[in-house]
Amino acid sequence: MMNKTLLSILIIFCIFISSCNNDDDFTQTNDDQEITDPSEDENEPVTIDLSENFGNEVSRNFIGQIVDGNQNPIPNVIIEIAEVSTTTDENGIFILNEANVYENFAYIKASKPGYVNGSRALIPTEGINQIRIMLLEKNIAATIESGTSSVVTNENGASVEFDGNFINDETEETYTGNIKVSFHYLNPEDDNMTSQMPGMLYAANAENEERMLQTFGMLAVELEGENGEKLNLAETSEATIRVPLSSALSANAPATIPLWYFNEDKGYWIEDGEATLQGNEYVGTVSHFSFWNCDIPAEAVNYCLTITDENNIPISQVRVSIDSEVYGTRSGITNNDGEVCGLIPSGETLEINFYFNEACSTEPFYSANIGPFNDDASETLNINLPADNEVILETITGTFNNCEGNPVTNGYITMTSENNTFDNFYASVEEDGSFEISVLNCQNNSGGPFILEGNDYDNFQTTGNISYTFTTPTTNVGSLVSCNEVEEFIQYSIDNGETEFYAFSDIEARFETLSPNYNAPLITIFASGSGNNCFYLMGILNEDPYLGEYSYYNWTSQEEQVGFDFSECSNITSGEDNNIIINLNSLGEVGEYIDINFSGDYLDWNENPHTITGTIHVYRDQ
Repeated sequence: MMNKTLLSILIIFCIFISSCNNDDDFTQTNDDQEITDPSEDENEPVTIDLSENFGNEVSRNFIGQIVDGNQNPIPNVIIEIAEVSTTTDENGIFILNEANVYENFAYIKASKPGYVNGSRALIPTEGINQIRIMLLEKNIAATIESGTSSVVTNENGASVEFDGNFINDETEETYTGNIKVSFHYLNPEDDNMTSQMPGMLYAANAENEERMLQTFGMLAVELEGENGEKLNLAETSEATIRVPLSSALSANAPATIPLWYFNEDKGYWIEDGEATLQGNEYVGTVSHFSFWNCDIPAEAVNYCLTITDENNIPISQVRVSIDSEVYGTRSGITNNDGEVCGLIPSGETLEINFYFNEACSTEPFYSANIGPFNDDASETLNINLPADNEVILETITGTFNNCEGNPVTNGYITMTSENNTFDNFYASVEEDGSFEISVLNCQNNSGGPFILEGNDYDNFQTTGNISYTFTTPTTNVGSLVSCNEVEEFIQYSIDNGETEFYAFSDIEARFETLSPNYNAPLITIFASGSGNNCFYLMGILNEDPYLGEYSYYNWTSQEEQVGFDFSECSNITSGEDNNIIINLNSLGEVGEYIDINFSGDYLDWNENPHTITGTIHVYRDQ
């Protein structure tokens, strides 16, 4: 348990930004204008291409979720990474393994009709990279006419002034008719902004140098013709944009600020013009539309860290923030391997903060100063975190099999909790079907309930929701079975051997609030198979609400007690030397599920020692 130990955090610093000379060749990717290098002929276009800084091509694994503005999953979203693609499932989840990306840059695109194209760029880790993208709906803020100047203002006060000249973005022919304007303002103070914005805050400036950005606000504008044509501004036209300035950023707001547009092909921002601060908004002109961004640029380094406990167990779902007095806050979430990477400003002392989940506390459980970092070098720093009585390390282990009992090799596990301690946390499955989830939990939630659902990504089958209870510090849930044809089952493994699986329609599960034979609440579950195979469980329970942890029932004791007795009808348990813990996780009404998981050690009838782990997921019959 973490409250009795110290966390050991391995922090690896890797320099990502390399210097760029002014005479490097760069090309700008906007067809409507050219960026030129002053050292070259003004008529010669220059190439903006930051890929030479991305390192070698590597193979990396990705799992992610696509959601809408209400955090609801979006199915059937097309996901593209380099030359490979897939679609999200009904949970909005996608998996792409062995995708070819760069050591220091991976670009993931997400698209679906009815939504503004979304994307995420990141510095990929060697472990499984977790992605979350919130797609913006194509809201129609206004319908305007070509040939007429017009102003469109959204509900946040951002606005765009058009001169009335438009072209078909594909044919480049002049467009006449009505134009539907989709318009979003992204506020830097909105917690959802990092999920909504494209790419990451990484850019090429007008001097052909790569930079990280501190945003003061973004606009997403899309133009569509009457027949669904994608439109843009005519070649000689400009539009005036007005971007509201958040009051929280006004103290550091410069009088003029560079403008940057997002290049969907490259996956990063490109500097193009500037805006001036007029009152409480930035005003500038643009020559085409995509995402536009008002940002202060900074030289940056790549920052990677891995968080483990003192036993080198990686800790996932830890939010890590880096705070700069000048460039604001960067944050990321550790993946299943405890890893997270991102860009941070160079040459500045920074504050690093570590947070568990907000159900425990909104305050960081560890803070420190790091940096400044200026040189192209790597550094390893070990930090011992002080013990915190509110924090516990929970590790959940198990295997995930399909209907035939074979490992699910391309799937994921979703974990949720009734008190929102964990909100739709998902973990991928290894090639042998095994999975391990290590998360920080609240002390007051120790021994509390959580829900797992296994999803077979290849065969579109699921286990459904199964309830469990934490057995801190490690909860072994045994084998999850993804088989839509099986609605209830009993499964267990002895000595980590082959899983015994009962999935019969005649499983009997009964509950009595007051058994006349035992003068106590009683639960019985029985399943029979072919031959002598069968499974039997009986439990004498505590008072309502009955849920919780029970030990093995000692029938030889004369004392009143609660607990369970169960056997494989001919094999499992005998006598009083049994240390099996049974967790009653849910006890539904008739026709609803009873969920139980159990594990421990015992002696068989011949007094041979064994271990057992299992799960029961059955309908209550009465």
